[in-house]
Amino acid sequence: MFKKIFALLTICSLIFLTGCGSEKSADKNADKKNPANKLVIYTSMKESLIGGIVEGFKAKNPDIDVDWQSAGAGKIMAKLEAERQSGHLMADIIWTSEVPDFYQMKNDGLLEKYQPAGFDELLNPFDDYDGSFTAARLGTLGIVVNTSKVTTDPTGWETIATDPLYKNSFGIADPALSGTAFMSIALLEKQFGWDYIVRLHDNGATKSKGSGRVIDDTADGALNACLGVDYITAGKIDKGAPLKMVYPKELLMVPSPVAIFKDAEHKDAAKKFVDYLMTQEAQQKVAEAGTVPVRRDVKMPERYNLPAPEDALKNGIKINYSEVLEQKDDIVKKFSNLFK
Repeated sequence: MFKKIFALLTICSLIFLTGCGSEKSADKNADKKNPANKLVIYTSMKESLIGGIVEGFKAKNPDIDVDWQSAGAGKIMAKLEAERQSGHLMADIIWTSEVPDFYQMKNDGLLEKYQPAGFDELLNPFDDYDGSFTAARLGTLGIVVNTSKVTTDPTGWETIATDPLYKNSFGIADPALSGTAFMSIALLEKQFGWDYIVRLHDNGATKSKGSGRVIDDTADGALNACLGVDYITAGKIDKGAPLKMVYPKELLMVPSPVAIFKDAEHKDAAKKFVDYLMTQEAQQKVAEAGTVPVRRDVKMPERYNLPAPEDALKNGIKINYSEVLEQKDDIVKKFSNLFK
């Protein structure tokens, strides 16, 4: 999988490196400081989520300089492939929401097995867990509606595929670029069959460039609704956007794994970060950002109407991630051909 269309991957990697698109880099002077006390994180999490966690980690580990870079999962994997081809991975940690990528990296021998401190206190969505990666949040997606245009909540996923209100006015992030978008399409296909995706298309659903962009288009009124990520939606609502998250009973729950690379240059610092990420303090920051933590002892903010961690784990659509890995290329290709 990783060796396909290398030229395209290299171009994507260069885009990532030059700071175009949605990526974010923090602590840009880290290279000039003590390299032994540096930590490099590649993530698809937006600043509203990872920013506070990094600050909390640095407060407890002031001797470690953290450089985090954020982009869509597709760009991150392209950058990693280019680095592999050059013979040197720059990142110590990867944290995204495209679970099949972690199975692929595990199969390729790229990941360090590490069980974080206090693992027994965490909710673990992976039946085949072996320490190669650990869920750091239980992300949810739902139907995000513009409340100035939609006055009655959709009753379920079927509403989006049939109701004229959503005709030519429902957006989905490109699953080739967004890990959460890919996983949501895989989950919807698992629950309802590919025919449901076709009917979304036939009702005028459109493909957007990213998970943040599709929510912006809904907030701006270009779309009546979209398939949206919990914490990105929450951040927009906190800023006054006329948005509401509606959760159908068939819950789209997408774990966000974190992993340490086997060849990480700063492995000790990486282990400290993963340990911190799973603490009650860090997981409280996860909840306050508007997404579901992996701990039961975290107070959930009422303003976001999120499911409790146990409920998200229990009620989420179940899927075999190894099978999804085998189907990934086909799913992305089918979606891209359908939503030209």
